[in-house]
Amino acid sequence: MGGNQTSVTEFLLVGFPLSPRMQLLLFGLFSVFYAFTLLGNGVILGLISLDSKLHTPMYFFLSQLATVDIAYACNTVPQMLVNLLSPAQPISFAGCLTQTFLFMIFALTECLLLVVMSYDRYVAICLPLRYSTIMSWRVCITLVVASWTSGFLLALVHMVLLLPLPFCGPQNVNHFLCELLAVLKLACADTHLNEVVIVAAGMLVLVGPVSAIVVSYAHILRAVLKIQSAEGRWKAFSTCSSHLCVVGLFYGTAIIMYIGPQHGDPQEKKKYLLLFHSLFNPMLNPLIYSLRNREVKAALRRRLGKGRPS
Repeated sequence: MGGNQTSVTEFLLVGFPLSPRMQLLLFGLFSVFYAFTLLGNGVILGLISLDSKLHTPMYFFLSQLATVDIAYACNTVPQMLVNLLSPAQPISFAGCLTQTFLFMIFALTECLLLVVMSYDRYVAICLPLRYSTIMSWRVCITLVVASWTSGFLLALVHMVLLLPLPFCGPQNVNHFLCELLAVLKLACADTHLNEVVIVAAGMLVLVGPVSAIVVSYAHILRAVLKIQSAEGRWKAFSTCSSHLCVVGLFYGTAIIMYIGPQHGDPQEKKKYLLLFHSLFNPMLNPLIYSLRNREVKAALRRRLGKGRPS
């Protein structure tokens, strides 16, 4: 950093420039959504850990997704709520970059977990006789560890490129959280390399996995149509449709944000897309899986039944 530049020690998150009354209303609304996110994903985790009938690879992966969603929400929503109550409250430089790093870890890990879950459904429906052999617990744990490790390493690459950049002002981050692209705009240096790496990583963890998921579900659809019993087809479609809903919500918003054009007017719209991505996705995931999954609903009934006095 040049001698005549002043290093930034804190940032100010612009968030949503609204009236105080509207900010207070959003604070209450987002607090309820946040509580539902923690409650819904916590219930999924509790059911999977307590009910032995859910001790299968599919629900093991679902428990990991719920864990990521809880961590994801806890990293982004509290700061957003603080911002709604105190718009002038700054966030430290270290705190901002920590939030950026954790946000990337959880988002990248979720990308990879969704691919793993689609592979699990592919093996279950297209290769049912070999399912227990292919999806052994050792393989499941390896896939989950690989997803978390890859998410961490990919996020670390972005941080290694971000940390050396000088930040000498302005301090206003045009976002409700310390999102990578929004922080990069404040750097007092050329960020072309960072932007190229973001697009390349987006192609790797978004376009590649989506292509793999589409191919997997093409095979799954062909296999499902061959199932003779209506009940068997319905069970296969119900579990797969839940996963497809989650995939569509997650990847749809992520691709628009990180692979679409990065300059001009769309940036403001992307801020609202990320709001949906970080606030609503983690809340909707447990609802989608519980409402469309008979086994989860049956496990919930069993738990509630045991809790009632005889």
